[in-house]
Amino acid sequence: MKLYSTVYEAAEAEQIIEKSRFIAYVSPAETKEEADAFIASIKKKHKDATHNVPAMVIGDKFQIQWASDDGEPQGTSGAPMVQMLVKEGITNVVVVVTRYFGGIKLGTGGLVRAYTSSAKLGLEAAGICDIEEMCVQTWDVDYTHLAKIQNLAGTPGVNGGFSIEEIRYTDVVSMDLCCIPEDAEGLIGQVTNLTSGRGVLKNQESRLVKRLV
Repeated sequence: MKLYSTVYEAAEAEQIIEKSRFIAYVSPAETKEEADAFIASIKKKHKDATHNVPAMVIGDKFQIQWASDDGEPQGTSGAPMVQMLVKEGITNVVVVVTRYFGGIKLGTGGLVRAYTSSAKLGLEAAGICDIEEMCVQTWDVDYTHLAKIQNLAGTPGVNGGFSIEEIRYTDVVSMDLCCIPEDAEGLIGQVTNLTSGRGVLKNQESRLVKRLV
């Protein structure tokens, strides 16, 4: 079950608008403290920049929404980025758009477009993913059954499908199989049949998993 959408990883993107250099930094952040630390690191990295405009949205219900214009005219940079993130349904994310002024003023509308478009470029670079609550089963199986399970693996939630999250090779093959919670019992049946009852279910738990959109 999808809980919310966020960014897959930290990333950056850059564009030049009317000789001003805009650098967008994006990172996942599950708490305001994480987001604050990321903002501080970018401000330190670009302490010579004209502006370092931060924005964050935190919480599965967008509970925390915060931004600053960092010296730009009020409402032209930070707030529009937060609005864009909420509109796109993206949370647990922090964005900092660094600007080096190029000598040409962009005007109110131009600033809004410049900062939101820079933030979107950063989001594209970071990748958008869904956070889903999944069932992860750890199985020990014989090596003779590995290829059969790999061939059967597909997309979780599609016709009882599952994915292989991790494989560990020891005296047996230990693998983490991921499926949607509703398919958990069906997956047990599939693996049991494939291994002729010799597969051993070692653990089953709910886990939050990132799925690229």
